[in-house]
Formats: sequence, C-alpha cells, structure tokens
Amino acid sequence: MAKTKPRKYSIANLANKLTLARILLIPVFIVILLSNMKYHAIIATIVFTIISLSDFLDGYIARSRSEVTVVGAMLDPLADKLLICAALVFLIGNGVDAWMAYVIIAREFLITSLRMLATIKNTSIPVKMSGKIKTTVQMIAVGAVILSLPYFNVAMWIATILTVYSGIEYIWMGRRLLKDVF
Repeated sequence: MAKTKPRKYSIANLANKLTLARILLIPVFIVILLSNMKYHAIIATIVFTIISLSDFLDGYIARSRSEVTVVGAMLDPLADKLLICAALVFLIGNGVDAWMAYVIIAREFLITSLRMLATIKNTSIPVKMSGKIKTTVQMIAVGAVILSLPYFNVAMWIATILTVYSGIEYIWMGRRLLKDVF
C-alpha cells in the first residue's frame, strides 16, 4: 500500500464531468434494456459500450492533463461498479445466473469498501492488472449477454472467476487494513 499524494478536490474538470455523465447514462441504459422497442438489445449494448469505453477516456484525460482528483479517484470506480451492478441485476434470469450476479456484486461492494477504508487511513490500494482485466471481461460478458451471443454463458463464467480472483488479490493487498478493523 502506498501513501496517497495530495490531490485536488475539484469536480469541475473534463475527466470528472465525463465520469458524472457515465453515471447519469446508467438509467438511460437500463430503460432501453428493459424496453420493448425494436432493436432494444442492440441500442442498449451501444449505450453500454459507450459508457464502458468512456471509462478509459476519462482516466486518460485526467492523467494526460494532470487533473487527477480525489473526487475522480472515488467517482471513476464507482461509475464502473454502478454500471456493472445495474446491468447484472436487470439481466438476472435473462442470461445471468443470480448466483453469478450476487458474487460479482458482493466483490464490488467489498473491494470498494476496502478502498474507502484505505482512503480514510490516508493510504491507497494500487490498481492491479487483474482488476482492469476483470472490469474489461465483465463489460464484454454483459454485452454478450445483452446480445445473446453464442457462448455468452462462458463469458459470464470467465468474468465471475476473474472477479473472485481479483477480489482475493485486493483483499490480500489490504489485509493490514482489515486487521485494524477486526
């Protein structure tokens, strides 16, 4: 765990505005996903993909402009988790097994809580490659489920396994923080 560097708290930069836009687009995605309009699955997947890909864009903008903020560091992963959790909840029974959704959602809440605890203790848990891969695979799997692509269930299995692995890795990194709590 590394000590965090002092960062700005401003929300009024392009990267943070993009992150907020991602969060505000989640209900739009859900409404389209649940609608009966023609091509709703394709449109929902397009909106989901735009929200997902903008995750990479807001991070790139923040780093390239040296506009990394505490607000952005908290909102960016929250936006990812809200998107994935919302999608999984509304896809239970429509391509996503309930247990898979519960495991993924539980991991997201647990690791987000651990990261918040680290922030409170003025430290951080660095982002691991397994977390980035997990997020990417989750997004691909959800898109495959929405479109009912062949082998979407295999994609969900892989996403679930990577989610568990990544969660274990983050818990291991944050074990000292958890020792202080328990």
